[in-house]
Amino acid sequence: MEKVLLGMSGGVDSSVSAIILQEKGFEVIGCTMILHGEEEKGIEDAKKVCKSLGIPHYTFDLRKEFKCNVINKFIEEYKMARTPNPCIECNKKMKFGIFYEKAKELGCKYIATGHYARIEFSEKYNQYVLRKSEEEKKDQTYFLYNIPKEELEYIIFPLQEYRNKEEIRKIALKKGLEVANKKDSQEICFIKDNDYQKFLLENMKEKPKTGNIKLKTGEILGKHNGLINYTIGQRKGIGVSYKYPLYVIDLDYKKNEVIVGKEEELYSKELFANELNFQVELGENFECFAKIRYRAKEAKAVVMKNRESVKVEFTEPQRAITKGQSVVFYDESGIVLGGGVIS
Repeated sequence: MEKVLLGMSGGVDSSVSAIILQEKGFEVIGCTMILHGEEEKGIEDAKKVCKSLGIPHYTFDLRKEFKCNVINKFIEEYKMARTPNPCIECNKKMKFGIFYEKAKELGCKYIATGHYARIEFSEKYNQYVLRKSEEEKKDQTYFLYNIPKEELEYIIFPLQEYRNKEEIRKIALKKGLEVANKKDSQEICFIKDNDYQKFLLENMKEKPKTGNIKLKTGEILGKHNGLINYTIGQRKGIGVSYKYPLYVIDLDYKKNEVIVGKEEELYSKELFANELNFQVELGENFECFAKIRYRAKEAKAVVMKNRESVKVEFTEPQRAITKGQSVVFYDESGIVLGGGVIS
């Protein structure tokens, strides 16, 4: 019987993952990572589930590692007028980094999580690949592109055969689990009430400075109260008015300026990205479908590699390409080819 270490948040997805793994004959060990000190309820729920299923449960206190790898980078990115995605960084460094090492220490061959994604062996690429979930609306492959390809065959996503959340909840209800109707968490886990500006103000050593809000032409329209309060594509709350509707089209960190303009100025057909991870090795240039943010639709593009970075050219202009977010590449069948951070 193969051993698998299952990451458990105390939610219904990871709880049902434990049931599915047991039914498939795995020896399951439940584990909750303490990342930011607000996991008490999740730990309590996870322990109850494990007890009812007769499996052991561990907690790993990784607050120091999480602060170093995820929180500090989140703060630093905003300081540089970029918009980071901490969930992607957490998956890379914590859930499929440190967690994988912990699994090996416990003698587990596999790790598992309640993510909505698929891992399968591809004849086309002759390797294990990450592929989009059958549950399209819940698909989380965008957040998983930077899993090392060498790990893929040792990762299990037990929910990959299920098409909707109601099926998952029914399994939990059938087993009598209290978490069956527990709500999904949506916010950034380490930020209370999703008030990231408040979090940044409380944790940044250097407080944001005021600066100019201006057009590309150089015309100054007003003052901003710190770049952390603005995002690319923002329409409301900019604080200035003009003869046509204004949108945030750029954040100039070096000059501490918010650049505004017409909506059409938000569109671009190219981007550059670094901090790359390719799960499938391809040529110097390749065609794909690229996704520039989690809620965006994939769009046809050509990727051109250049040492430590890539240039991505889209067939159609994309709206509000944002530095710090990730671009993820897929083939026509939904297999993740790789991705990187927009620079």
